[in-house]
Amino acid sequence: MRFSGFRLVAEALRGHSGWKPLWRDPAPQPAYDVVIVGGGHGMATAYYLAKTFGQARIAVLDKGWVGGGNIGRNTTIIRSNYLLPGNEPFYELSMTLWEGLEQELNFNAMVSQRGVLNLCHTDGQRDSFRRRGNAMRLAGADAKLLEADEVRAMAPFLNFDNARFPIKGGLLQGRGGTARHDAVAWGYARGADVAGVDIIQNCEVTGFDIDNGRVTGVQTTRGPIRANTVGVAVAGNSGRVMGLAGMRLPIESHVLQAFVTEGLKPAIPGVITYGAGHFYISQSDKGGLVFGGDIDGYNSYAQRGNLPTVEDVVEGGMALMPMIGRARLLRSWGGVMDMSMDGSPIIDATPVEGLYLNAGWCYGGFKATPASGYCFAHLLATGRPHEVAAAYRLDRFARGHVIDERGAGAQPNLH
Repeated sequence: MRFSGFRLVAEALRGHSGWKPLWRDPAPQPAYDVVIVGGGHGMATAYYLAKTFGQARIAVLDKGWVGGGNIGRNTTIIRSNYLLPGNEPFYELSMTLWEGLEQELNFNAMVSQRGVLNLCHTDGQRDSFRRRGNAMRLAGADAKLLEADEVRAMAPFLNFDNARFPIKGGLLQGRGGTARHDAVAWGYARGADVAGVDIIQNCEVTGFDIDNGRVTGVQTTRGPIRANTVGVAVAGNSGRVMGLAGMRLPIESHVLQAFVTEGLKPAIPGVITYGAGHFYISQSDKGGLVFGGDIDGYNSYAQRGNLPTVEDVVEGGMALMPMIGRARLLRSWGGVMDMSMDGSPIIDATPVEGLYLNAGWCYGGFKATPASGYCFAHLLATGRPHEVAAAYRLDRFARGHVIDERGAGAQPNLH
């Protein structure tokens, strides 16, 4: 079933009686060639593994429902405005895949390239933005350094005259923007199903079968499943799941809260980030202001946060744009972030043969979904890392080859 304007009109004329479920709900088979644990990046991985790399007999195991995990619990921002060579080419690949995603999947993921504007407040910050912008352009991304008057023309409602943090300009990536998070999960699930992937919902992994250093399958709440290859992409639960295989990862799990206000008339032109504090905001198609800030300071697997972080985030919003104080907060939610020690992800084989890991996404998980799925699929299909993900090795911490994007040190709370 393909979606189109003609199909929509035809279904409207016959009472929408011809729509079918977007994907099957099969029972798990006793064995697969590849089992992927996790329905976010894992779903994207399964899609590319089947569609691009021609693999068959693939299953995706999701402990809940499609779109119910961290893939649907974020602030929907997509961008590729990174500095370091280990990161920027990867995220630019992701941005390129975002730009063609809806056509490829034949699904409306509501990709909106309204631009991402990072504000600067000091001369030193402007210099660092100039450096980052040059690195972006060398990697093929777009970047434009704006002066204060150009920022004022785009967003006149910002607090330009804050005596402590005056806005001196910004770095704009015009191709950045937002996408509908759960629609991305649904689109990949539909595409994977069409390619023959079994999507097994409500199927939590409870253990790994390992024989002589090689994985042979997984134990689940719906019974054992044998597999030649197992890929794990479970976001904030990475430490807990890989602990079942006897591995301790260089990550911590923290809650990242997100917030949305009541629906308002169009006010925010794109995505805006506050350079004097960790605050970022955009406006959804429904009119709600969607924003967030720092992770909660304690380790947790709970999908909820605490009030001091709420206070910190809204303080940042008030400092950046005082008019937000008149909006009523409608709801909030929390996603569990697997914070790596250097702020960059891991896409690599593990010491257990046949067991592969995709983890450590920190704040960058949603925007990385297409490239993460593609590169993880490349690794599972070929046994070799993709060239743009070659730096995301699990042993880089032991080797001293960390990818510290913010230059703040190897502590999860700093990035």
